[in-house]
Amino acid sequence: MENENQESGTPEIPPVDPAIPDVSAPARGPRRRGGTTLLIAAALALGALAGTVTGYAVQYHREPTALPPLAQQKPVTPKALAPDDATTVKSVNANRWYKTDDDLAQLLIEAPAGAKVEADGYDTLDSFATTFEKPDVVLRGFLEDGFRRLATRVWTQGDVLVMVRLVQFRDFSGADAYQGEQASYMPEKRYAGNDGVAVPGVPADLGHVWVASEAHEEPGYLPVRESRALIRRGDVVLDLYYVDKRGRRIAESDVLDLAKRQLERL
Repeated sequence: MENENQESGTPEIPPVDPAIPDVSAPARGPRRRGGTTLLIAAALALGALAGTVTGYAVQYHREPTALPPLAQQKPVTPKALAPDDATTVKSVNANRWYKTDDDLAQLLIEAPAGAKVEADGYDTLDSFATTFEKPDVVLRGFLEDGFRRLATRVWTQGDVLVMVRLVQFRDFSGADAYQGEQASYMPEKRYAGNDGVAVPGVPADLGHVWVASEAHEEPGYLPVRESRALIRRGDVVLDLYYVDKRGRRIAESDVLDLAKRQLERL
């Protein structure tokens, strides 16, 4: 038989080996595993949403919890009055009126008995700016920071000169900027030359007193020693100078005492 098949040209079909896969069978694609996971996630999300909605619905239908009673059942409030000839800005804003909204110059401390008053009252902004090294820059800065007004009182007593300034701005930020900027350079050698001392009862960043470590000397002039207090109270900055025109040592207690007295009036 073998010879006959070879002679007829028909190839012999080998027996099927069960260990070899049948490539003629169509191949099956990979099994998809994401469908069930998505269904479970969606069910969990719907369950959480349903629980939240149910909680809100239950809370909505509950009676509101009563608040505790007021300590004063009927607070006393002033009755509104019609304006008349006696009505002023102060009377209209009585609940929002501060002492520093009145005449600021009246809040300046009095010069001691026997002292000679050199200046008293309000000063203009342009005149104030000329007391700084760069008046044009300072003037622009004051306008940007909302400068409002300046009250000054200066007196001399013997060899001591005292200048008290109340610099007021339209809000706290302007006063804070002025106090912070002026205080920043006081520790330099050409000014006080030290870190100064804090004012009792005032946060350290809002009030300091400096007494110059050395007297300032120029040829042809007597030595001068200066001290300065810079304290912010609301929208007002107390800028106080205490100068000994003979360059003698200045007691910190003297400057602190003046600063405390001025703060009490504010």
